[in-house]
Amino acid sequence: MTNEHFMETPVGYLKIAEQDGCIVGVDYTDDVSAGNASNEILDQCVRELREYFAGDRQRFDIPLNLSHRGTPFQQKVWKRLYEIPYGETISYKMLAEDCGGPTYSRAVANANGKNPVSIIVPCHRVIAHDGSLGGYTGGVEKKERLLDLERR
Repeated sequence: MTNEHFMETPVGYLKIAEQDGCIVGVDYTDDVSAGNASNEILDQCVRELREYFAGDRQRFDIPLNLSHRGTPFQQKVWKRLYEIPYGETISYKMLAEDCGGPTYSRAVANANGKNPVSIIVPCHRVIAHDGSLGGYTGGVEKKERLLDLERR
């Protein structure tokens, strides 16, 4: 069974999904009409996200399970995203080279956009080769706010 908790943050509402003791999703949402589940893992995730937004957390300790999501290539990209240090960025081109080769930029961008655990797996830290922000599933304004938060 999947348990969901909705959380208001400086970049909008997040829907946090937990299943079998692991976080399986963190998505932006406008629909917060469902009730909030609460358990040890969801409470830990909410606490860690609050610490992140307060500038007190740079890395998440919450257990994740993405093994049931995405293709092996997408999972490889998500693993690499998780390794991008707080406050730093990487270009789509560099990420592509890390994950298979320079011709993989489009595939990397698609995998980035399908990241099921926004913020915790920091897909917002990937920018265009020319330094522009590029796209973001949550919207470029949210990406900019997250990057600004990490630069403080």
